[in-house]
Amino acid sequence: MNEVYEFLKKCETYYLATVEGDQPRVRPFGTIDIFEDKLYIQTGKSKEVSKQIQKNPKVELCAFADGKWLRVSGELVRDDRYEPKAHMLDAYPSLKAMYSAEDDNTEVLYFKNATAVFSSFTEAPKAIKF
Repeated sequence: MNEVYEFLKKCETYYLATVEGDQPRVRPFGTIDIFEDKLYIQTGKSKEVSKQIQKNPKVELCAFADGKWLRVSGELVRDDRYEPKAHMLDAYPSLKAMYSAEDDNTEVLYFKNATAVFSSFTEAPKAIKF
């Protein structure tokens, strides 16, 4: 999982896919954190992406850097505790202008039953489960 985290940090931007009814939705994300040995992302509960995840927690993200790409598929689980929110916001201090670990909008979610696959055009795929 640390390899996945490091790759996503290096990319800075990854693309998260959700489903809204029968329509796929993809948007750029930039937050990634490890807290209590789980891989977390962050968003706002008021956003459509949050509503989509709550209806169907199965998501996939994709990122690309240096001729390699990473796909992570799994379920996202909301964690409403103060501690993971504060940890995420400490890792991304610029978000503190919009979010607080104490507000009712800040949402952190961790991956459950995840499979990460590193791929390239020149190497065999490498899968990591967490």
